[in-house]
Amino acid sequence: MNPSATIPRITIRPGVDLCQSDLPLDWYQDELRPYAEEYLALPDRTPETVMPWLDGYVRPAIEAFGPSMLLAAHFYMGGEIVKLVERYGGHIGDSYALATIASRTPDAQIIVQSAVHFMAEAIALLAQPHQRVYITNPKAGCTMEMMAREDAVESIVDQLLDRYGDELMIIAYMNTSGRIKALAGRTGGATCTSSNAHLVLDWARHRAPRVLFIPDKHLGENTAARIGIAPERIATLPTPAGYGAPVELDDPTHCDNAELILWGAYCGVHTVFEPAHVHAWHDLGHTVLVHPECPRAVVECADGQGSTNQLWDSVMQAPRGSRFAIGTEGHFVRNLKEQAALRGIEVEHLAAVPNPGLLRVAGCGCATMSRNDPPHLAGVLDLLHRGTPPELNHVLPGDTVSETTGVRDRLPEAERSELVTHARNAMRRMIDITERARGGAPA
Repeated sequence: MNPSATIPRITIRPGVDLCQSDLPLDWYQDELRPYAEEYLALPDRTPETVMPWLDGYVRPAIEAFGPSMLLAAHFYMGGEIVKLVERYGGHIGDSYALATIASRTPDAQIIVQSAVHFMAEAIALLAQPHQRVYITNPKAGCTMEMMAREDAVESIVDQLLDRYGDELMIIAYMNTSGRIKALAGRTGGATCTSSNAHLVLDWARHRAPRVLFIPDKHLGENTAARIGIAPERIATLPTPAGYGAPVELDDPTHCDNAELILWGAYCGVHTVFEPAHVHAWHDLGHTVLVHPECPRAVVECADGQGSTNQLWDSVMQAPRGSRFAIGTEGHFVRNLKEQAALRGIEVEHLAAVPNPGLLRVAGCGCATMSRNDPPHLAGVLDLLHRGTPPELNHVLPGDTVSETTGVRDRLPEAERSELVTHARNAMRRMIDITERARGGAPA
């Protein structure tokens, strides 16, 4: 697969702010604070001001490393960081494209990723020994992943394995830590992304009487409906009371008749949408496409669902004059709206309902991804160029980082090696399933 195949052509327009908000100075780790101080002192956030400053740090690093350095970012990146990464020759994609990017670019020795920590760790899991992975801000986490932390998940998994033994297989969504992906690997399971969840879950249901899907209950419900699992054969575990909170399974017998067991987490970005938003845009003549992390009731009345890459392609390949309302992360929709307009296609955010009598919700962006801002990009690349990269930004499989304190928990070498074996097996199963469905050779 060519990494550039999924890159949207995003343009930087003069006079447009490059970041939606500035982070407080004390949010930066010590090594990156000088870059933040310079950035915050700039008179404005327009390309005319920010780009010369950023060029002074980024271009020397890119020129020094050449093809041995690869920049990557997710579609959901806040502000205009995706435009900056692409401007410097980086790759933009969904979580599947990012996870497999190391194996598809063997010449890259240093991969610098601007997204959330689990995505950087997924790259590290599939990276070759000569490749090192860095994240521009290690405190960029994922709220969904925080609702399925290792301790809480392992407690429930132990109970379910005691009850069902080899009859249980775990499927771990990409929005999990490597430690959870390793649990999937230990049960013969796989990872998945929103683009291939239907393929992976269908594969799993034919190999195990029961599948535990972690962590997104909405993606699980929507995928189950897509492959024909009846609602009465689904059991949903309690929603965690908070990030990292334990989950109590008081009566495991309610899972006995379940073919699919869903962890009770969700994405806050995608749960703002309601069926009323869909109906309002339908009344205005728009086609509604949503991400499958949206609640089931929203997906049912929408015209289609898809991953970020699939949503982008569906819009950009539509005929001129098409009108869409898109239900997913706000920064993504804003960038898609700008680029679609150049092709004569109208795009609106699903929650931005124009009808005054209906609920209007501001377009929700992924706040944690937005922690990767220009100072983080400039600082990490400049310090890599100087040969003094911050160790906290170096991502190894099994690493967990507190989104509030920045404290990292790194596994001992023996434990990390075992984790890599199981988690990599789970990810390779996902890749094999996906590539076979596409008609290609397994990766």
